[in-house]
Amino acid sequence: MKSFKNNQLFQLTFTQFLETIREPEVLFWGMLFPVLISIGLGFAFTQQSEAKFQVMVVEQNQTKIDTLLSVYAHPSRIQGKPAETWKVKDEILGNTEFNFIRSDWRSAIVSLKRGEADLIVGDTLGRLYYHFDPHNSQAQLVYMKLSALLQSPSGVTSNTDEAEIKPLTLKGVRYIDFLIPGLIAFGLMSSILWGISYTIIERRSQKLLRRMVATPMKKSNFLIALMFVRILMNFVEALILFFFAWLIFGIQIQGNIGALLVLFLAGNIAFTGIAVLISCHTSKTEVGTGWINAVQMPMMILSGVFFSYHNFPEWSIGIIRALPLTALTDGFRSIFNEGGGWIEILFPSAVLSVFGVACFLIGLRRFKWF
Repeated sequence: MKSFKNNQLFQLTFTQFLETIREPEVLFWGMLFPVLISIGLGFAFTQQSEAKFQVMVVEQNQTKIDTLLSVYAHPSRIQGKPAETWKVKDEILGNTEFNFIRSDWRSAIVSLKRGEADLIVGDTLGRLYYHFDPHNSQAQLVYMKLSALLQSPSGVTSNTDEAEIKPLTLKGVRYIDFLIPGLIAFGLMSSILWGISYTIIERRSQKLLRRMVATPMKKSNFLIALMFVRILMNFVEALILFFFAWLIFGIQIQGNIGALLVLFLAGNIAFTGIAVLISCHTSKTEVGTGWINAVQMPMMILSGVFFSYHNFPEWSIGIIRALPLTALTDGFRSIFNEGGGWIEILFPSAVLSVFGVACFLIGLRRFKWF
């Protein structure tokens, strides 16, 4: 036991671990912040609250809207302006609230540009016209709901003789089920890139690496110690995030736990390799921060952490799927939500591991200690 404690790799790992946990910022951003994001987004997208839409009304003459609002709406104030609120109840899809604000055309356009309104309703010669951005899915939803409501003012019915809505109650179909695996994968990437790359670059800029190399320390032990600590911290962070998601939202892992751990390890290997490659030659923290953001930001946006990457153009899907974070996120979701096992993670785990080892070897070959 004594010889083990005197082991160089153990001492480096233990020292790095103490440096990490003694930083309050690390504990907050790495452990508490992802939990807060998941709770906030989980409540926002899983609670069946009222959907509220702002509609600007621009009209020259008396229209059908005036007649319907006089019957179904009640006076209110929105954004400090007089408005008319029309509430539509729906026990299955959730209640909808339309807030109609009367305005001239110029003011209505300004409200639309500022995001204060979702849609503009106008009339020309007694005919209604809907003005909105056709590429805005929120505006499309408002248009479909409002146009249906104006045709059937008694309310949008959920059931008819021809069709009936059957809400899904299957595990893994909620937005929070989609979000948590993505947050775990993103947290893993972010923790390694900043925890390894930035640490190496900062120590090089402060001439600390030069002093460490002057000691009998093995260079490989220093990098291995950084990697061990990051993997341990990532495991703890992922465990805490999953615990709160399970406790609050009932998140469950439907697939193979062993396969999940192997994929988790492969993701750590992949991003450790990238981190070493990024930091192998950079000696300025400003440059290093730029490189880390250049790697992290595109994958955070493209890899489907917060929303599906299938929203991007079809030609880009193949490129997006080749990104390490995409492979890791898709693999996590297949295990969490689809009951995936060894077969599903075999290929992405192998690719991530090989890619990480290749990046690590290239970075190690070009590594500058001072």
